[in-house]
Amino acid sequence: MPEQKITVYGTEWCGDCFRTRQFLKKNSILFTFINIDRDKDAEKYVLNTNRGMCSVPTIVFEDGTILVEPSNQELAIKLGINI
Repeated sequence: MPEQKITVYGTEWCGDCFRTRQFLKKNSILFTFINIDRDKDAEKYVLNTNRGMCSVPTIVFEDGTILVEPSNQELAIKLGINI
């Protein structure tokens, strides 16, 4: 599978963020995690992207598409992974 540039905006305390990171790691998908509790510009990006809602994880893919709070199944489909 070719390397993809994926950015995951989230928090350390969010269960969905933890699940998403574990799913990506388990499937050997490289990604950058940005903790919006520590990066206020990233927090603003998430708020702007989600119409004022602090919805995490917000995942940005190399092709410019964004998934917000996706299930493992939605991630698998987007990444072409059979689960």
